[in-house]
Amino acid sequence: MEDMSVATLVATAGFGAGILFGATANKTNFCTMGGVSDMVLMGETTRFRAWMLAIAVAILGTQALHMLEMIDLTLSPAESGPIYLTASLGWPGAIVGGLLFGFGMTRAGGCGNKTLVRIGGGNLKSIVVFLIMGVTAYMTLRGLIGLARIELEAFNTDLTAYGLQSQSMVEMLGVMVGMETESLRLGVTLAFALAIAAYCFKNEEFRSSPTDIVGAIIIGLLIPVGWYITGVLGADEFEPTQMFSFTFVAPSAESIQYMMTFTGASINFGIATVGGVIVGSFLMAIATKSFHVEAFSGADDMKSHMIGATMMGIGGVLALGCTIGQGLTGMSTLALGSLIALASIIIGAIWGLKALEEDSVLGGLKAMISRN
Repeated sequence: MEDMSVATLVATAGFGAGILFGATANKTNFCTMGGVSDMVLMGETTRFRAWMLAIAVAILGTQALHMLEMIDLTLSPAESGPIYLTASLGWPGAIVGGLLFGFGMTRAGGCGNKTLVRIGGGNLKSIVVFLIMGVTAYMTLRGLIGLARIELEAFNTDLTAYGLQSQSMVEMLGVMVGMETESLRLGVTLAFALAIAAYCFKNEEFRSSPTDIVGAIIIGLLIPVGWYITGVLGADEFEPTQMFSFTFVAPSAESIQYMMTFTGASINFGIATVGGVIVGSFLMAIATKSFHVEAFSGADDMKSHMIGATMMGIGGVLALGCTIGQGLTGMSTLALGSLIALASIIIGAIWGLKALEEDSVLGGLKAMISRN
């Protein structure tokens, strides 16, 4: 351990955390798209509430690490801090990207996390989704589509003009009521987490589902574990690790690049967790005898998954994350942009599900609006 570099230590710990994430998601069928689908199509909210409970746990754990001064959420990305709390509020990307990602995952059979879990379970369709999602995500990060991303970012709101140093909802409340951010943090954290937990546990069916409850708690706790790995184990005076936790769109792109340029590339937390989730899901699938090879049923099925994967790759980068990256990791920092992205992903998923029902994108939009 003494001879292990900080980067290797972070990647090793990230791989282990990813294994636990993948095994848990496989065993408990933790799926954000499935949760929204159950709620919209069948009126069944157990899996959706599991996602919400994971958010509450992630918020409590992450904010506790900050208040205990183990990590510092107020650091800027230039100081190796989290990417979610900058003073540039990227609401256009959060909305457009969130809608794209949410709609896309209904076509691709699940979000980025579910794609990795399904690969581990033997789903060949998800390999295609992973590759297309990763390539289009990289194109949006650094390639041709990146030009459109930069144009969209021109509409971001500079919060420093309003006396704010970040998009932290705790800081925003502090400015509004004239109080210091840190004096409000515990109260705001508890208000968010307890409100979400109350929503989850008021449902009798959810309360009687220990599998969903335990799975949500484990996955929720893995978010602060990710912050701890990168922010504490990754602390280095000369080459500090970017503070990071679980997210799967940009890391999928980086994983593809890493596999192609292994001898000239360096592994990081995101790449390690992508591999860990696949391995963890595979081990659980073997242990539970649920491993099953599945392929496309036909050309239409393949086309649908390819379109969905493209939307997920582009949308996930524009929104700065997926259902896990923004829905759990981003929300754990209490960033306003993450809340906007989360709401947009849910709306996009509902729209996508309605479009499938109506066999029309516009018909799905009309059905969604008329329902609400």
